Amino acid sequence: MTRILLVEDEPQLVRALRINLKTRGYEVDTAPDGRTALDLAARRTPDVVVLDLGLPDMDGVEVIQGLRGWLDVPIIVLSARHASGEKVQALDTGADDYVTKPFGMDELLARLRAAVRRAAPAEQAAAVVETASFTVDLAAKRVIRAGGEIRLTPTEWNILEVLVRNPGKLVAQRQLLHDVWGPTYEKETNYLRVYLAQLRRKLEPDPARPRHLITEPGMGYRFEP
Repeated sequence: MTRILLVEDEPQLVRALRINLKTRGYEVDTAPDGRTALDLAARRTPDVVVLDLGLPDMDGVEVIQGLRGWLDVPIIVLSARHASGEKVQALDTGADDYVTKPFGMDELLARLRAAVRRAAPAEQAAAVVETASFTVDLAAKRVIRAGGEIRLTPTEWNILEVLVRNPGKLVAQRQLLHDVWGPTYEKETNYLRVYLAQLRRKLEPDPARPRHLITEPGMGYRFEP
């Protein structure tokens, strides 16, 4: 059962969230302030943290900093703060997602499911992945094609590595942007178009008809060995 630490000081919202989350099979711990949250997280390690920034004893960003000192689980921020600078600060400090109040319960539950999926351990990819066109050595961070090494930029390699470690699976645009560039770049889909085009020119026999680096329009990308 997925354990959620809900850090929120509004009793009515806590009650509504607790009921909805428990109905869907989540185990819920609640904390009304930052210090209680940090103490509870240390005693009962959560799988996901849902955190309000406006807490009575400390700012939620301080709580994120405290948790990120030792805890590597998804943190979803709930906040009435709409300023982009505050959102960026929370994300840069270590939050994984940001939901602005007021919010729809369905939206929060969808974001929660996505956070749990991303945090689930992926199947271990083979150290060397071979295709009919090229070979990727994940351990050595090398790509070989026709007996020679293909030089990739660090960003090209990072994109390729994420895709190769998830063979046959759709990697959403937002996830790929988050993993390669960070949470503040999750809408910059033009970055992906540019870099995938570069990778195809270097690796695909026919870049116009890719066999290995496949685009799923409007959704993401998939690596097919």
